[in-house]
Amino acid sequence: MKILVTGGGGFLGHALCKGLIEQGHDVASYNRGHYRTLEPLGVRQIQGDLANRDAMVAACAGMEAVFHNAAKAGAWGSYESYHLANVVGTDNVLAGCRAHGIGRLVYTSTPSVTHRATHPVEGGTADTVPYGEGFKAPYATTKTIAEKAVLAANGPDLATVALRPRLIWGPGDQQLLPRLASRAKAGRLRFVGGGHNVIDTTYIDNAAQAHFDAFAHLAPGAACAGRAYFISNGEPKPVREIVNALLRAAGAPTVDKSLPFGVAYAIGAVCETLWPLLRLKDEPPLTRFLAEQLSTTHWYSMAPATRDFGYVPRVTIEEGLKRLAASYADPGKV
Repeated sequence: MKILVTGGGGFLGHALCKGLIEQGHDVASYNRGHYRTLEPLGVRQIQGDLANRDAMVAACAGMEAVFHNAAKAGAWGSYESYHLANVVGTDNVLAGCRAHGIGRLVYTSTPSVTHRATHPVEGGTADTVPYGEGFKAPYATTKTIAEKAVLAANGPDLATVALRPRLIWGPGDQQLLPRLASRAKAGRLRFVGGGHNVIDTTYIDNAAQAHFDAFAHLAPGAACAGRAYFISNGEPKPVREIVNALLRAAGAPTVDKSLPFGVAYAIGAVCETLWPLLRLKDEPPLTRFLAEQLSTTHWYSMAPATRDFGYVPRVTIEEGLKRLAASYADPGKV
């Protein structure tokens, strides 16, 4: 089958491309740049911007399915930049599917679409946890708009599903863990509110597998069509436990120090004021949204994903940490 993956050069995108190639599919990746890591896989690369409708629609020509994984992530940046990538970009993907009669679309969403300040979630599902409101970050706002558009597009001609993987980690990550390790080594990493709040996470292979499982079951009228699902390892743990385990695997010092939530929230507010005022280009160390995210219990039930498309995490956190440590010990094997 001919499949287009948007953002195939990213962490999850690369895992999706690799897995689909191994399954025998003909895979193309739509990226802003060219990624050498995709060359050995035999992935055809199409360069373009998500916000360019003509280019995005053209990239969909001849495809039979799309994995829309690309997005602008992070906790900082202008609303316009997030809107162009996440909302306009997703609208363009949907336009491409319609223009070329593509029948299946698997969309990578985020649990952030349900964020509600410091409101905890314990074992929630997409049916029991409503969309958030009053977002303090354009990422969550724009991903919510995009997810709703994808699910609304589900119908007899295009079957869609949205997956919300929680905090993806593992070998090959060039963003999350490297940043944590860098801050830990510099003595600048702190937990918020003690780091005792419980969260779940997703090992990279499990995140990709969930996409493959959903894709295998996706069809007009299928149980998963037009629905959203939380995805994780199903092993919720306190933030300080999982973060320190990741740091140990990366050979970085562990962290014990913490900031009270009120202090962290205030620092975030100050940063949000100063960064645009001083025209600073790097991301601030904290924002109000991050302070809320880092201090609140959020873990979800995998039962709906298991019921509707058979998703069961195959790699435990313990095994994932072993693989992660091995990748740092021998980077050439990643």
